[in-house]
Amino acid sequence: MTKRIKILLLLLFVTVNGLFAVNPPVDSLYVNMPEIIMKNIEYDVDIMLFNGGKPVDYDGDVSVIINGNDLVLPFERGLATYTYVFRENRTFTVNCQSAVYEQSTKPIPLWFSIIPPLLAILFALIFKEVFSALFIGILSGTFVIYFYKGVGVFTAIFQGIFAIIDEYVLYALFERGHLAIIIFSMLIGATVSVITRNGGMQGIVNYIMRFARTAKSGQMATWLMGLSIFFDDYANTLVVGNTMRPITDKLRISRAKLAYIVDSTAAPIASIAFVTTWIGAELSYISDGISTLGLETNPYQVFFHSLQYAFYPFLTLVFVFMLIKSGRDYGPMFKFEKEARLSGIVKTEESGITESELVGPEPDCKHKPRAFNALIPIAVIIFGTIAGLLYTGWDSTIWQNQDLGFASKLSHTIGQADSYKALMWSSLGGMLVAVILSLVQKILNLKQSADSMIRGFKTMLTAIIILTLAWALALLTEHLHTAGFISNILSEAAVHPGFLPAITFIVSALVAFSTGTSWGTMAIMYPLILPATWLVCMEYGMDNTQAMSIFNNVVSTVIAGSVLGDHCSPISDTTILSSLASSCNHIQHVRTQMPYALTVGAVAVVFGTIPAGFGIPAFISFPITIVLLFLIIRIFGKETHEQIVSK
Repeated sequence: MTKRIKILLLLLFVTVNGLFAVNPPVDSLYVNMPEIIMKNIEYDVDIMLFNGGKPVDYDGDVSVIINGNDLVLPFERGLATYTYVFRENRTFTVNCQSAVYEQSTKPIPLWFSIIPPLLAILFALIFKEVFSALFIGILSGTFVIYFYKGVGVFTAIFQGIFAIIDEYVLYALFERGHLAIIIFSMLIGATVSVITRNGGMQGIVNYIMRFARTAKSGQMATWLMGLSIFFDDYANTLVVGNTMRPITDKLRISRAKLAYIVDSTAAPIASIAFVTTWIGAELSYISDGISTLGLETNPYQVFFHSLQYAFYPFLTLVFVFMLIKSGRDYGPMFKFEKEARLSGIVKTEESGITESELVGPEPDCKHKPRAFNALIPIAVIIFGTIAGLLYTGWDSTIWQNQDLGFASKLSHTIGQADSYKALMWSSLGGMLVAVILSLVQKILNLKQSADSMIRGFKTMLTAIIILTLAWALALLTEHLHTAGFISNILSEAAVHPGFLPAITFIVSALVAFSTGTSWGTMAIMYPLILPATWLVCMEYGMDNTQAMSIFNNVVSTVIAGSVLGDHCSPISDTTILSSLASSCNHIQHVRTQMPYALTVGAVAVVFGTIPAGFGIPAFISFPITIVLLFLIIRIFGKETHEQIVSK
């Protein structure tokens, strides 16, 4: 055999072997298509090879034809993933040798994704009933999903109704964080019920009433307590609302005003403080952004420098203080405050979230109300949460690092902590301590304590249902890419870098308003907006100092916009919890809080965020915005009657 023939035979063998390697025997395909297909959104389509009814165990490149396009995909153990954008109604086809897969696809227009949250919000505001509003919002989304899968209208309606329960509600409750919030809320409710029945809450009321003898001083005490529980917005909301409600009722402060003060101190202070349950998520998103861009800085520095641009959270805290000091209100809040002062009616009859049936000690209780029966369990919840955060987030290598300051070490520890565990541990501890105090002093027996705990659980049922439906709606908006629709609008607009912080603030507020979650908004916005901000600044020829100023501003406006959207959204979990803790009608709380939130938001963005985007220092903008808010209160606010309560 000549050398030439050997070479030809070798080439033929390599060619044949290569053909078999690239095209293993395939007689059928399995293609895993996305359950919900939105137009112009990228999806991963999984393709599996079968031969003789068995999966083909093959690693390597395989020739396939997808929608008429010849492609070579890398397969691993007979599985490959192909990224595809569905842009039109068509039959999706995959061919591999003799195997053919076909499926008709009808992508949902992306603008449909905004309909479910908008319907829920509009129905809630118009009909003042949140259960049906959330249900209708979810149903509108599930109906669209099944209708675009090709079923009839009536079939889509029924399948959509069933999907609310067996898909969205069920999977919303599968989320560990959601279950933790439910357990935490129920334990707080049980604790409040026990300390109410054993006279501890009445003891606190009697003590604070020595100093808070007017509506103004009562509101100021609520505001100060809200600032003091800065480490977590959930704990802040439930502890402050439940503790201060009996006091504000006696001082003729409306439940709407109490809910507003509670809601407007919880998230704002938690979002900007250095040691909170928020800091971990915030630093994580910031860290991802700066590592993607290769910036020579660290997330702690970015977060610290961004605080000078956090106009909305800071101004909200100042605005609440000025409202209290001035004794003025405007909009729907004035009506409820005036009625509460003059008639003593602090809530409306249609209150959607009710308080405990027992608001004081047992009628035949012979024990004197003692404040420590409530203060000790509340202290266990507060300090127990802090201890739990330190325990679950402790990293000895961080505390041994001499290059980090104490504040950085503490922030890192809290940021890495499991806040849900800390909240559940502390609330369970608070409840057990309340029961033990009641038993030791023989104020309640074991059966009465158990009855009080169960009654406390029951008071949380309404809020838990609302929270569950709100979470289900948030999951639906995630599946429909609602945030992607809003973000696309932003990305398609070519704007000057100076306007990016203001646009980010508005878009973040819209996303939070539509989805009801500030944390979800941060998770969506940060990966999109941080790289885009830096690239736009570079394209405009800015130097690193100018670009970093815009970058820090955008970091703050994502958080600020998320908090504003949360404050205005009737489907927000913190808004729902504020209504719960204050025993205020939920829609009433939204309607009375929204004008105040929008006022602060408008002043913050127009006279704070936009000027800062064009280089105006924050030390100039902050005094101007505070003066403007003061003038708004003086011009539009009306004095409410001050009712002095005797000892």
